[in-house]
Amino acid sequence: MKKLKAGTVREIMMGSPVTLSPNDTLDLANDVISLGRIRHIPVLENGKLVGLISERDLMGAASDRIFGFKQATKSALLKTQLVKKIMKRRVVTVTPATPIEDAARLMADKKIGCLPVISDGALVGLVTTTNVLRYFGSKAVKERPPSQALRQARSTAK
Repeated sequence: MKKLKAGTVREIMMGSPVTLSPNDTLDLANDVISLGRIRHIPVLENGKLVGLISERDLMGAASDRIFGFKQATKSALLKTQLVKKIMKRRVVTVTPATPIEDAARLMADKKIGCLPVISDGALVGLVTTTNVLRYFGSKAVKERPPSQALRQARSTAK
């Protein structure tokens, strides 16, 4: 098996991710996640990363409070809750120069879906499992022709 050329997180990260403040409300977080079709939002305070909120965190925190309520009631309840109450405060981060393989291993070992990318103390990007899978998937395709199953999946997706 050929050794893949080592890429860095800088090559695959999403630059300038959408962020929230700890004092933003959960309804704003819900809107950003729903409308932006994203699953992870870094939380910044005075330009520094202080937490991370995921779609899973939001749904977990909201479900026990809003299960069974009508949409208007759910929205009203989410407006009363702050991001800082449910955000993860201990966030694993990487730098732009981190090898993609190391980032992938870290995400798998820690069972996390994204890594904020920090340079000189500032958030510069976000790398997700989707970014990592696309990277390794494109490398694998370059190494060998696509399988019959992949060709079939591509043709039905069109």
